[in-house]
Amino acid sequence: MAKSEENQSLIKKILEQLDVILRVLAIQVAEDKSITERARLLKIAGMDNRTIADVLNTSDATIRTLTSNLRKR
Repeated sequence: MAKSEENQSLIKKILEQLDVILRVLAIQVAEDKSITERARLLKIAGMDNRTIADVLNTSDATIRTLTSNLRKR
């Protein structure tokens, strides 16, 4: 395997691990809060709707609705 291919492979593994860490931390965000509050906090942290939906085990349409309602307040 060429050096650049090894680097690409290593970078991919690191990014995958960072994604796992991010998801674990996101699951722990405000465990005792409502889904609306959790979605709001994750959105403020910069997560996209699809990722928030995956973490909160719901649809991205639900997250879009929840965060849209928060912007209107």
